[in-house]
Amino acid sequence: MIPARSPGFWWTRPGWRALALSPLAVAYGAAARWRLDHGERAEVGLPVLCVGNFTVGGGGKTPTALALGRAALTMGLRPGFLSRGHGGALAGPLLVDLARHDAGGVGDEPMLLARLAPTAIAVDRKRGAELLRREARCDLVIMDDGFQSARLRFDQAILVVDAGRGLGNARVVPAGPLRAPLVDQIRCADAVLVIGRGQAGEAAIRGAAKGGKPVHEAQLVPRHAATFAGRRLLAFAGIADPGKFYRSLEALGADVVATEDFPDHHAFTPAERDALAARADREGLLLVTTRKDVVRLKAGGAAAKAFAETVAVLDIDLVFDPPSLAERLIRETMAAFRDRR
Repeated sequence: MIPARSPGFWWTRPGWRALALSPLAVAYGAAARWRLDHGERAEVGLPVLCVGNFTVGGGGKTPTALALGRAALTMGLRPGFLSRGHGGALAGPLLVDLARHDAGGVGDEPMLLARLAPTAIAVDRKRGAELLRREARCDLVIMDDGFQSARLRFDQAILVVDAGRGLGNARVVPAGPLRAPLVDQIRCADAVLVIGRGQAGEAAIRGAAKGGKPVHEAQLVPRHAATFAGRRLLAFAGIADPGKFYRSLEALGADVVATEDFPDHHAFTPAERDALAARADREGLLLVTTRKDVVRLKAGGAAAKAFAETVAVLDIDLVFDPPSLAERLIRETMAAFRDRR
C-alpha cells in the first residue's frame, strides 16, 4: 500500500531503507511495467489527453489539467475531466454536482476540476469517459492521473514533474516515489512537462531526452500576490509537499510564523480546526492554506464551512511557456485521435 504521507527517505540519496526495500520495488516495478505494456487500453470514442505524474503524490497534475481545460474552452471545445476521485468515498461512475457533492464524497481534485468543466469520477475509467461523452456531451477527455493504470487508450500522455522536488531517490515504490521504472514511464509517454525552476527535475529531463521525447516548461503563478506581502501567517496544508506551499508564501513577502503539516488529501477533524483557530487567535496570525485544503475543509458540515470562511487561500495558475503550448498540445491530441480513427 502507498502511504498517505511519503517517507522522508524517498526524497534523499538512496540509503539502507531503499536498499532493504529493493526486492519489493523490483516486483512492484515489474507489475507496473506489465500494465504499461499490456493494459486493456479501452477505446471510448473521444480524444483522450492524459496528465500523469512520475511519482506518488503531487507534482502539478491538477493545475496542468485545469490549464489545458481552459485552453480547450477557448478553442471552442467542450472538454470533460476524468478522475478516480482519490480521497472520496464514492466509486462512481458519476458526474460531479457542485451543489450536491463535496470532497468527502468525490475527492478534492474533482471538486476543483468541476468548477471549470464537466467532471466524472470513476474507478472504472472507461465508464467514466462514457459518462462524459453520453451525458455531458464532451468532445475531449482530459484525464487527471491514470497514466500508470493503462485503462484507456490515450491520444497524448504528458508526464508532469516538479523541478524543485524532482524524482526523489529515483527508486520505485516502496523503495522510492516512482510509480513505475523511469525508463518505462518515459517510453510510454508522449512528452514531459517540467514545472518551475530547479535542479531536481534534471533526471526526468535527461530520461526524456534519451527517449527522444519533447520536454515542455511551465510555471505556477500565484493570484493576488500582494494579499500576503508583510502578513504574519499560520500556514497549514494537507498536500504531498507542504514545504513548497510555505516557500511560495515566503517568496511573496509573507512572514510565515508557523506551519502545520497534514497528510495528502487529509480530512480535517473538528479538533484540528479548533486547534488551528485557537493558535491563530492567540498569536495574532492569519490562517492560510491551499485551494485543495479549503475544498476539504468545507466537507465537514456547517461548522467546517464557517471555519473555512475565516481562512485565506493562496490560489495558483499554471502558465505554459510559451502560452500557446496548451493549445498546441490539444491540437496534437485531436489530430492523433483523427489519425487513429
